[in-house]
Amino acid sequence: MSRIRSDFWVSAHLRRCALEGVDAVLRRRGADEAGSIFISVDRLDGRADLLGPAPQVWVPDGEVDRLFAVVLSERPPLEIEERMRREIRFDPDLWWIGIDDRQGRSLVTPVTGEPAP
Repeated sequence: MSRIRSDFWVSAHLRRCALEGVDAVLRRRGADEAGSIFISVDRLDGRADLLGPAPQVWVPDGEVDRLFAVVLSERPPLEIEERMRREIRFDPDLWWIGIDDRQGRSLVTPVTGEPAP
């Protein structure tokens, strides 16, 4: 079984955010089928988070869902912007969803704990 295309996942996530009352926009369109997806969350109080693809060692065998990991947490929004500029130079095919939410909601649950065996 293959993973859902990036363009479909992003479109569905943006719709879900709208339904949940989370202000989300597409900041950068990436490669339709397999572009990496990053989500920045500006808490509108001087703190922001950045979520990106979880490293493969965190993904259990046979897992097809997209998993996210915290890249940066509670940093100034300008630091998130700079990090994304570097990520885009490294991977111009990535997708970037930008969220403004005082509660810090991204509507994805980052992986935590130990890598998959």
